Amino acid sequence: MTMKRDDKNLGMDRPIARRDFLAGAAVAVAASTTFQPGSAAAQVAGGAGAPAGGPDPAYYPPKLTGLRGQHVGSFEQAHQARDGGFSPGAAAADTGESYDLVVVGGGISGLSAAYFYREMMGENARILILDNHDDFGGHAKRNEFRHEGRVYLGYGGTMSIETPYPYSFTARSLIKDLGIDVPAMQRKVNKDLYKGLGRGTFFDKEHFGVDRLVVGQGVKPWPVFLKEAPLSAKVRADLLRLHTDKIDYMPSLDPKGKAAALKAISYQQFLIDHVGITPAALPFFAGQGFRNNMRVDTCPAYIASRSRAPGFAGMVIDGEPAFETEYDAHFPDGNATIARLLVNRLVPEALPGVLDADSVATARVDYAKLDRANQPVRIRLNSTVVLAEHEGDPATARSVKVVYSTNGELRSVRGANVVMACFNNIIRFIVPGLPEPQKQALAYASKVPMQYTNVFLRNWKAFKALGIQSVSAPTGYHSNFGLDIPVSMKGYDFASNPDQPIVVHMGRNPNTPGLPRKEQHRLGRMDMLATPFETIEREIRSQMARSLAGGGFDPGRDILGITVNRWPHGYSYTYDTLGDPAFAEHERPHVIGRKAFGRIAIANADAGAAAFTNEAIDQAQRAVHDCLYSRGLV
Repeated sequence: MTMKRDDKNLGMDRPIARRDFLAGAAVAVAASTTFQPGSAAAQVAGGAGAPAGGPDPAYYPPKLTGLRGQHVGSFEQAHQARDGGFSPGAAAADTGESYDLVVVGGGISGLSAAYFYREMMGENARILILDNHDDFGGHAKRNEFRHEGRVYLGYGGTMSIETPYPYSFTARSLIKDLGIDVPAMQRKVNKDLYKGLGRGTFFDKEHFGVDRLVVGQGVKPWPVFLKEAPLSAKVRADLLRLHTDKIDYMPSLDPKGKAAALKAISYQQFLIDHVGITPAALPFFAGQGFRNNMRVDTCPAYIASRSRAPGFAGMVIDGEPAFETEYDAHFPDGNATIARLLVNRLVPEALPGVLDADSVATARVDYAKLDRANQPVRIRLNSTVVLAEHEGDPATARSVKVVYSTNGELRSVRGANVVMACFNNIIRFIVPGLPEPQKQALAYASKVPMQYTNVFLRNWKAFKALGIQSVSAPTGYHSNFGLDIPVSMKGYDFASNPDQPIVVHMGRNPNTPGLPRKEQHRLGRMDMLATPFETIEREIRSQMARSLAGGGFDPGRDILGITVNRWPHGYSYTYDTLGDPAFAEHERPHVIGRKAFGRIAIANADAGAAAFTNEAIDQAQRAVHDCLYSRGLV
């Protein structure tokens, strides 16, 4: 087939590493001589379900590129369980293994549950962690790129220690125990590197009539910025008024009344009905995301006001001031650092030494040592749990049989307790004995689809030339992309010179404006699972080429590697005043859904209805307490 001229200009024919997962095996499509992530075929030798995720020393998932995140091979068996493919009592090969605790899910919540269990029950407690992915960490995914003898890091999911509410004593204590000094991490940020670089907004010709990058949103005076933007006179005037006027758009209401009224309407409705902006201005807000991927049409106007969105400067609105914290930190591989430090404490044979945030940055995990018989804690990858059933009456049973699928086979283990640290929606299918009201509660939430794309560039001279650190694309395939926070660790240096290679992070949350938020999430998941890597790569190259054209960017020359972390089941769902009833706290679905069931407890961030690392940790600690309570140990 002849390649289209546009594709060739974008560099679709260039020999970068493009990897995907096909039937559980990594397949290398092409690799250049300067960018060699290793032999993917060798990495899966021994089968997807072999102990330790593959006995071959070459097995090393962080360096895989192409389509990652919830990759092919990680979700099919779960979908089969969802569709009733595994009946209670399903036949499975008995491994003969018995554990004090079996954890379903090797993300931060599952790893934390294992950590807390050992703290309470001692280092000799036998624990098995089962995960459906080829790597541990869940959304805390580490991406590696190799070029000319060194490794460059990116984050494929959970980005930072950061939250809109305080970290609990439990979460702070764990972070400290792992050797993470948050104030010290903040001092590692090079705050001078991007001085003079701002944010660009890319207006595309499909929606705004012309391709144009306008630099300085939020820095330039609004009249100057809007004059440069390809907008009609009416849209420009409305946006200028919105951003500069201080008007009370609800003068008849007191602060409490304003808060109540804003909770009942979307930000879009507020802009049109109260501020009076033209609907033609809405594309300007299309890529703007609020908490939990709420967009202009699904975000309650009240939340927009607390997020400092424009339009509320002249209004006194009742409510708590926005929480601001100094307890935040970013790592070069995101919160994969936390997951790796947990593995270091749980399975030191696989990641030796007493590591901290500095030393773990360049440490290499020996995946062949994650799942060995002589270890008290074992992590078994490529293993999708499809059933968890008490052996007897849940009220009196002393063990739970856990069935998992690996390498095309069903196998079973037993645990005195089980912690379900996977996401809530699937639990009702894996634990068929749950009470029906609890199943309904677990089904309530709708995970927020998200896509974190890392693009490895030869240099970042185009960003420097354009005077930008990041780009907002209101109607782009990715709604934003930019240079990462410049953090250097001991042994790992961030790209401090525009001539040096760098990993650029792109963010995408597919939306279908006009539909309820949950329906948008469902369609977003379908979109992600149906979109091939080639389509995503073309969109990446086109978007970066068009946005950075004025800085001399050439996608064929400058792009060295691409890793797409797709998370159809991404962020934990949070409630809002538009899409959810006003539940009493004890009646909220996540509270009902996380109740212990016999020897089975439920962790994960979904159990706290908050998509944050500290919530995953807190829910893990609570689940372990539920386990011990079920055995009369607390």
